[in-house]
Amino acid sequence: MGKRGEGFFLNRLRAHVRVQPPTTTTHHGCSQEPPSSSTEIKGRRIMVVVDSCSEAKTALLWTLSHCAQPHDSILLLHFLKAKPSQAGALATKEEEQKSCDKPTTSKAYQKVSALKNICELKRPEVKTEVVVVKGEEKGSTIVKEAREREASLLILGQKKQHATWRLLMVWASQGRPMIKKDVVEYCINNSPCMAIAVRKRGKKLGGYTLTTKRHKDFWLLA
Repeated sequence: MGKRGEGFFLNRLRAHVRVQPPTTTTHHGCSQEPPSSSTEIKGRRIMVVVDSCSEAKTALLWTLSHCAQPHDSILLLHFLKAKPSQAGALATKEEEQKSCDKPTTSKAYQKVSALKNICELKRPEVKTEVVVVKGEEKGSTIVKEAREREASLLILGQKKQHATWRLLMVWASQGRPMIKKDVVEYCINNSPCMAIAVRKRGKKLGGYTLTTKRHKDFWLLA
């Protein structure tokens, strides 16, 4: 991608994600923000798909450092595989406790709660909500939740795919059904809002690799 293409992508990314330079901090450790005006700023709802994988944590940390603003809210979405009769979202932890669901749901909340604690520690001014949702297909369930909850931005962690795996996926998709759907790719292509896949580069290179519907593997050195 040339310099012109890079500039176009960053400008478009800033419009949606508000890629920000390193923030200055006060003696309290909070980012400095300009005085608020009399007009109330409507925040965005940023949906981050989380699980126990390190890639999900990377995506969340990137969201906290590069994306979330004080007036935004973060929704941590955790997917659980379910039978057809069990499909559906559990909106809040309180509702889950009242429903007397299976122990697996409670364990899921415990895992996501650790990530919520990270949000509250690093960005206490940003409201964070936890949602555990059950469904048959992960990709379609995530897209559905993003639409129903009116997410402004959808962020997912992405694993590095080896060349052999990519070739296998290409071969499998030629004239026959896919062996396995790529959840991240499905969400990027079908999300009602802008979707970004985040992957951390190696220690030598640094930064992050971002993928959207129009740009793939864009290296953001930040």
